[in-house]
Amino acid sequence: MTRALFLRSGFTTASVRPMSLSGGITARESKAIATAIVKINPKFSTVIERSGICSIGLAESPSNSSNKRRETNFASLASSILSQQLSTKAAATIIQRVEVLSGGSLQAKRLADIRSSELRAAGCSNSKARAIKELATATTSNAVPMNSLHRLNDDEIMEHLLPLYGIGKWTVEMFLMFQLGRQDIWPVGDLGVRRGWEKVHKMRTEITPKKLESLGHKYAPYRSHVAWYCWRAVEVL
Repeated sequence: MTRALFLRSGFTTASVRPMSLSGGITARESKAIATAIVKINPKFSTVIERSGICSIGLAESPSNSSNKRRETNFASLASSILSQQLSTKAAATIIQRVEVLSGGSLQAKRLADIRSSELRAAGCSNSKARAIKELATATTSNAVPMNSLHRLNDDEIMEHLLPLYGIGKWTVEMFLMFQLGRQDIWPVGDLGVRRGWEKVHKMRTEITPKKLESLGHKYAPYRSHVAWYCWRAVEVL
């Protein structure tokens, strides 16, 4: 979103401080973003009222509490791979089994040395076993600077991760949003985002990713928040 548009909507530099690459915003700042979204598009008012403030990158959220161990970048991506096309319960079971193989948590060094047959015995498909192994090898060899991804911009992270087997654009987008707290990700390929947009706007036809991509431009640089409210719309509207 342009600076002028934010100023017209009441979204001033006093409302939200500049973001770091890894996010980290206050509840007040998230509320200011929600207010700006409504001023740009009043149709979001109901879902925002029912959902509260967006938690992406929220410094004070329970998931970011200093009392809770933060998941590593590797573990976050490995969990996403293991969860693909599975129910929440099934994914949790397999992740737990692989964690046991890896010494209690998803660790790149240990998983790089584990045989694919052991991963398959834990419930991984051939493709997931390959993906986990390749991710672990890329991490331990530093082909992907896993521990310093937060220092890179979104495009640079895409360039590092997309070539890896088993990691697509959606996986990287979710990583950017929920692991790194990036504020301006617009995952139009996500079915839930599109269905939520349709509910917010009471559409009778399905919106295409291409159309939604163009409609999202005016919400930059906080499109992650709009996507989050679209997900919530599926549940609360």
